[in-house]
Amino acid sequence: MDRKVALITGGLGGIGLTLTKSLAEAGYQVVAGCRPNSSNAEKHAGELAQSHPDVKVVPFNVSDFDECQRVVLDIEETVGPISVLVNNAGITWDGQLKKMKAEQWRSVMDTNLDSVFNLSRALIPQMLARQYGRIISISSVNGEKGQFGQTNYAAAKAGMYGFTKSLAQEVASKGITVNTISPGYIETDMIRAIKEEIREGIRTQIPVKRFGQPEEIARAVLFLADEQAGFITGSNLSINGGQYM
Repeated sequence: MDRKVALITGGLGGIGLTLTKSLAEAGYQVVAGCRPNSSNAEKHAGELAQSHPDVKVVPFNVSDFDECQRVVLDIEETVGPISVLVNNAGITWDGQLKKMKAEQWRSVMDTNLDSVFNLSRALIPQMLARQYGRIISISSVNGEKGQFGQTNYAAAKAGMYGFTKSLAQEVASKGITVNTISPGYIETDMIRAIKEEIREGIRTQIPVKRFGQPEEIARAVLFLADEQAGFITGSNLSINGGQYM
């Protein structure tokens, strides 16, 4: 039986790299999207070529609608029909609203929310034709509760919920599920780079008293991506150690 193809945006980032490896190890043919001309992506792409040679790395701009259309079409023609889309691409550009520049707002919305529309819009017609698909968008605990200095990021991540619930209703009877996952603070290089005293302050706010692991997010993605998860749609899975209940 042919392997299902999974497209993961931000597939070489902190959480994304673990998602890429986990889905590949679970038997998916993974296409990992990454930012063009990213030195970090180049480094991880080299590592993947050694450890997971079947993973296809595709640099493209997730905020460009036309480019997303072209990339999806190319993957479908050269790799195979995409069964699973994981919208994981995301950036932060923090600042209080009173000082926030329009560029800060637009850049975060383009990458974090517009990308979800761009990729989903490119892929939904094919999924409808095949009567099957899984769309999973990685939101955030800060999209649920808000966060000081993150009006742009929180708005983009919260926007995923309305998008997901609406699209889920449109395609529910067509074998396609649409869900979100909202991680809390996950132990990646970004968290490890925070000063120790600040990091400990964050940790004390988490009821389980630890940061999450990328593998815990990957397990949730694998669960929602499975054929047997077909009765779960329009839902959000919060994985935050009890930080927001």
